Amino acid sequence: MKIIFFNVASFLLLVHFFSIDARTFFREFNKEISKVEISLSVQKETDSLLEERYNNAVKIFENKNYVESLRLALDIYEITKYMPNIKIHKEVTYLIAEIYKRNRHHHKALEYYKKLLNLLKADKTNNGKEIISFKNKYFAENYLKLGAQYQLLKLNDSAIFFYEKLAQLTPFDDEMLSNLAVSYTNLAAIYQKDTTYLDRYEKAIEYAEKAIGIHKKRNKKINQASAINNLANVYLMQGDYQKSKKKYFEGIRLILRDTSTKAIRTKASLYFNLAWAMRNLKEFEAYDHLEISVNMENDLRNLETQEMLERVTAKYNINTVRHQEKLKRQLVINQKQKAERNLWMTLIISATIIIILIFYSEQNKLRQKNLNLEFIKQELMQRQHIENIRSESQIRILNAAIDGKETERKKIAETLHDHVSALLSSASLHIQASKKTFNGSIPNEIIKSQNIIHEASHKIRDLSHNLISSVLLKFGLEHAVRDIAEKYSNIQLDIVCEIEHIKRYNQDFEIKVYNIVQEFLNNILKHSEATFVKIFLKEENKNIYLKIQDNGKGFDELEIDKSNGLGISQISSRVQIMKGKFVIKTKINKGTMVQISLPIDEIFET
Repeated sequence: MKIIFFNVASFLLLVHFFSIDARTFFREFNKEISKVEISLSVQKETDSLLEERYNNAVKIFENKNYVESLRLALDIYEITKYMPNIKIHKEVTYLIAEIYKRNRHHHKALEYYKKLLNLLKADKTNNGKEIISFKNKYFAENYLKLGAQYQLLKLNDSAIFFYEKLAQLTPFDDEMLSNLAVSYTNLAAIYQKDTTYLDRYEKAIEYAEKAIGIHKKRNKKINQASAINNLANVYLMQGDYQKSKKKYFEGIRLILRDTSTKAIRTKASLYFNLAWAMRNLKEFEAYDHLEISVNMENDLRNLETQEMLERVTAKYNINTVRHQEKLKRQLVINQKQKAERNLWMTLIISATIIIILIFYSEQNKLRQKNLNLEFIKQELMQRQHIENIRSESQIRILNAAIDGKETERKKIAETLHDHVSALLSSASLHIQASKKTFNGSIPNEIIKSQNIIHEASHKIRDLSHNLISSVLLKFGLEHAVRDIAEKYSNIQLDIVCEIEHIKRYNQDFEIKVYNIVQEFLNNILKHSEATFVKIFLKEENKNIYLKIQDNGKGFDELEIDKSNGLGISQISSRVQIMKGKFVIKTKINKGTMVQISLPIDEIFET
């Protein structure tokens, strides 16, 4: 409209200075009006084309063709960046962020979610009460997306910042309540796992309870049960097994009669975690609950396979019916044509029908064959998944047994060293003091008793050291490995250590690594007939790298499981549960080399 006013003013000046008549003036004025109308029409057409291109990009995104969708979205983004159509610019910015998120490009997703946040903040129009509530809904969704991306990048402080920003908004509908519950669940997960926060368990419990309250208010029982499961996991990590057991049962009761797929998956997780809580309480029903969890997972897989087969069968039946109806219509047409054509045309049509039927029969056979192959493939995948679950359960049970064994050994060693040894030392001091009360010769019984106490003290110290290395507890992993290498070395076997950048670690982590080294050295002493062993141990990139190499007689790699019994199996499961990597390279009469990589657990400063 500014253009119109400017041109009207110009024409008035023309009329004043050059005495243009009224008819000429209005003719020129109408031309200017037409130009503005054409400009507005072009703008509407441009908006319409952009809207069409944006909808096409969304459709391609929903079909999971992310590369093509991203290309179209970036084109629209560049076009709309400097245009007044802010709505489509915000929508395409959100679409680009979602594409990067789906493809796990978290940094790029963060970049566009932040751009969208700036666009939302910059939109100052229509700030009425209803409009502000509507905007808060988009702010809540954006804060949740930003927090989730930072959490996936393990930038927990930034994730907490945006989740708490979401919590500051007042929820006005069910969708905002749902987003708030998700943010509370994510906050609980961050505090549960991140050891850098001193009050992490209290915070995790606080946010888990808030999530439970929201799900209860929304009457979402499955989500409520899942949140209860998270809360019970915090109690389990704290070692409050009785409280965690109570919460797991509460979650199970909440959805006990729900047979939906999501409910079954949640119940399976609750039963599995309940089994671990009861195992720590030494309640043998734990294994029954573990079996219930595994059976639920199996039933869930069977149900998903059955639903897939039903969908495929239904689609096949619909196509078959449509094809049959098409054939019937074609037959009716052919019958009408038979009455109008001669014998030769009748023969040609009959031959065509025969060819079509043969083709349909072959296609039907081929389709049936493909369906059978797909069924076999799904069955094999299901069996493989069941075997994986069983294998994982066995590994967890085996590692639970190993953890229990290590804990008991540590308790016994501490009891012998701190209590029994101290008592014997005290008894020896009392006998030594009583010897001074004799004026003449000291009775042989006193001397023998003191010698017996000294011998018992030495044996208890040796037994305590065999149960768990005192050097490991006092001085750490490096000194303990060097100590065991020195003790195992003799005239026939030379053990060399090469250790780099090893610090003090979490005591349980050090014990596990030390036990792995000890188990391999025991195997070398028993089976390898080696004369030289090299132990290489170093820390690099937040991982412990262990390599043990000997010049012994070796063995066939294909016979590893059979020839090495439970020892190698225990080490393999231990490394697997610690999320490490384990490789054995050996040949007959060529020695053996073991390589292990373990992620470092809870480093602390000495």
